[in-house]
Amino acid sequence: MKRYGNLWSSITEFDNLLFAANKAQRGKRFQENVLAFNYNLEAELFKLQAELQSKTYHPGAYKTFEIFEPKRRIISAAPYRDRIVHHALCNIIVPIFERTFIGDSYANRIGFGTHRALEDV
Repeated sequence: MKRYGNLWSSITEFDNLLFAANKAQRGKRFQENVLAFNYNLEAELFKLQAELQSKTYHPGAYKTFEIFEPKRRIISAAPYRDRIVHHALCNIIVPIFERTFIGDSYANRIGFGTHRALEDV
């Protein structure tokens, strides 16, 4: 397996964090926590970047709630800052791992899902 170096610096680059923030807010742009973060977006991203680079970042507490459509489920949602970090990490590592997956792997892949799996079967 090929080894990759300097991934942490790529993950914590400001441009990657900004791109991740834009992805994390899709469909949630007008929620209170997203609006509050975006009010001082640049300052918040620099603060988040500093915490990541100094390795002092700590994930926040998840918010758990129940929904009933289409069926009863319990959802645990990460805080907005954590979702930005998730997207920043995935922006860098998904292209690396995507190449290693077999063609018949459908779970959690963009462009691959239940419908495509059923079509292939």
